[in-house]
Amino acid sequence: MKKIILSLMAGMVLFTSCDLLNNDPYDSFTKDNYFTSETNVEMYANYFYAEWTGYANNSGDFYFQFLNDNQANTGIQPWDFKQPTPSNGTWDACYQEIRRANILLENIGKVDMPAASMDYYVSLARLYRGWQHFCLVRKFGDCYWVDKELTTEDATILYGKRHPRNEVMDKVLDDLNYAVEHMGDKNADSRTAYNVHVANAIKSQVCLFEGTYAKYHQKDNDRAKTYLEASRVASKAIIDNKMFALTPGAKGYRANYNSLDLAGNTEMIMYKTYIKNIVGHGTIAYNASSTTTKGINKDAFNAYLMKTGALPTGEDKGELGVDGKPSIEKLLELRDPRLAEHIDGYLTYQGNDRIRYEDIPGQENGMLNTSTTGYGCLKFDNPNIPCDDRKTIGQNETDAPIFWLAEILLNHAEACAELGGEHEGSAINSLNELRSRVGMPPYENRHDPLNVANPDYGIVAVSNLIWEVRRERRIELMFDKNDRYWSLIRWHELGRLDTKAYPNQTKGAWIDDSWPHHAELGRDAEGYIDLTINRDKPESPYSREYNVKHYLAPIPTGQIALNPEIGQNPGW
Repeated sequence: MKKIILSLMAGMVLFTSCDLLNNDPYDSFTKDNYFTSETNVEMYANYFYAEWTGYANNSGDFYFQFLNDNQANTGIQPWDFKQPTPSNGTWDACYQEIRRANILLENIGKVDMPAASMDYYVSLARLYRGWQHFCLVRKFGDCYWVDKELTTEDATILYGKRHPRNEVMDKVLDDLNYAVEHMGDKNADSRTAYNVHVANAIKSQVCLFEGTYAKYHQKDNDRAKTYLEASRVASKAIIDNKMFALTPGAKGYRANYNSLDLAGNTEMIMYKTYIKNIVGHGTIAYNASSTTTKGINKDAFNAYLMKTGALPTGEDKGELGVDGKPSIEKLLELRDPRLAEHIDGYLTYQGNDRIRYEDIPGQENGMLNTSTTGYGCLKFDNPNIPCDDRKTIGQNETDAPIFWLAEILLNHAEACAELGGEHEGSAINSLNELRSRVGMPPYENRHDPLNVANPDYGIVAVSNLIWEVRRERRIELMFDKNDRYWSLIRWHELGRLDTKAYPNQTKGAWIDDSWPHHAELGRDAEGYIDLTINRDKPESPYSREYNVKHYLAPIPTGQIALNPEIGQNPGW
């Protein structure tokens, strides 16, 4: 709670210009009268916590990013951009936060504080600055590296060309390395504050992205090796720390996402706290209400291995339950236990709504649930929350993970698998640790027939180990942090979002002709829900066509108008 309040206070810190008068104003903050104590520095730096959205209302880091091949939306989720726009929230917000970090770096030397505190706050500002530049590169490619508070005198940046992405990312790595090496022990035992563990988690993620991007986009193996090794080292520093351990069992896996309090969860590196009637969210409400949820699709359903460890057999047809309603409970018993923690054991689709947890006293008045694909999103819900709070936007109080051990194990496994050779054993160990947690058999070296190249879309076949690491990442992080989309970007596999080339991403559950309300659905010839069907205009089915330009977002046209030298990204 302290962090929430401090970040709000820090957000109100505005520095006033003194161009008109020689004396500083007495009723507002300036950089000269604000950076006078460590307490003020802490208040200023606490605004950096606002970067992590966690759960939110109809948005946030979980569930609500639908542009991927895991979830299917009615009418097919379009690309984020159809054409360049005058402004872009990511571009504006990142440079605002970079300025915030640079102001701290340029003024912290005025403050009398212990050397360890000075090192911590400098490290924090550089960590934050590096992260913001990474977010820009990830989305736009070439961008401006800014390491000071800009003024109207900085014409080279304000009116010059963008810096090459590799040059920017190398400076990002410098910032991340500095943070890891100098952050020290401050807040080291905390799971809600920035500390060296969070710095390593960010480095683990950023360097994995850059290493795989270098390998699959740039074909630069030396650069790939440098960044993959950096990710491996950062990941291992967390894995080897006895402070962190996986929560046991499939229920423990789900507890990372639906707990009222993550304070005692050993898997958390950093999490965000929500408190009823003070700071709430609506992630559960959107998945426990009459709002149609964006369910997982047929392709994602069949990414889950059989409980025996065998490759999916393709058997995904449910049956009528004892209550006469469509059920997939028997199917879930045969699959990786995480699937049953992700989706409901019954099917809900248009006309066949159902109240979740209706057999639990106090929950019988919940909202009817409906899913686009028949598979309801169960992962974030918690039956121990009062019914009215579960279904009310802003009243959900489950804590949100920001960085956690399973994510780091996935980063470690992938970095090691990509490095290959002597590191493959470590990749398998991390992979097996995640599988063992939910009772799944260990990794088996075999070829999946789906692991094939598609030259028309720039997709290459990968080793059996890399394929299985990617599968594990997909199912472990289902609905999480837009990870699937960004992974497809860095693997050069964005072509998997082309609905004609990969039609199973537009399909849902199988619905029998004898089941309730089957005639109200758009279904393919086999009986699977088909979200490409346009019932209003059958001759114009919905689709999403891949274009290589979508690897980068367009530069805002408003920025180009201010500075034509900035240029536009290819294809836009």
